[in-house]
Amino acid sequence: MKNIAIYPGTFDPITNGHIDVIKKALKLVDKIIVGISDGNEKNFLFPIDERLKIVSKALYGDLKLPKNKIQVIKFNSLTTELCKKYKSNLILRGLRAVSDFEYEFQLAGMNRKLNTKVETIFLMSDVENQIISSRFVKEIALHKGDLRKFTTKSTIMSLKEVYAQKN
Repeated sequence: MKNIAIYPGTFDPITNGHIDVIKKALKLVDKIIVGISDGNEKNFLFPIDERLKIVSKALYGDLKLPKNKIQVIKFNSLTTELCKKYKSNLILRGLRAVSDFEYEFQLAGMNRKLNTKVETIFLMSDVENQIISSRFVKEIALHKGDLRKFTTKSTIMSLKEVYAQKN
């Protein structure tokens, strides 16, 4: 039986913190479904199809991570429904700081209430990536800062393109 984990998020854009979680999870599970959410509650910089391309380029192109172990998909449902669809009983979540824990703890509890067979695994990114958030990456990109320590080359190009269009 394969151990399949769902790693849900908005990935707007993907950061080295997300990538750190994915790399660590590859050591623990057979396959990761990176689920890119198109939840209505956020004002996204990139539309869902663009985020799908950006994440795929980052993981498969820039980092050469194995396509047979990582699948990038988009979704617009409860994460527990995604677990059912892909026959997974694991949800991956990344923790950066103590401030993330309360929200993530509540989310894990709600997912557990929705499906008692689903467990949430929390992974910490390495210390140098714990301060990184998509929001900060977007702000650095907006002000034309150096993004090389925060995300991949192709993601940086996508950010530069979108902000060039806005100016």
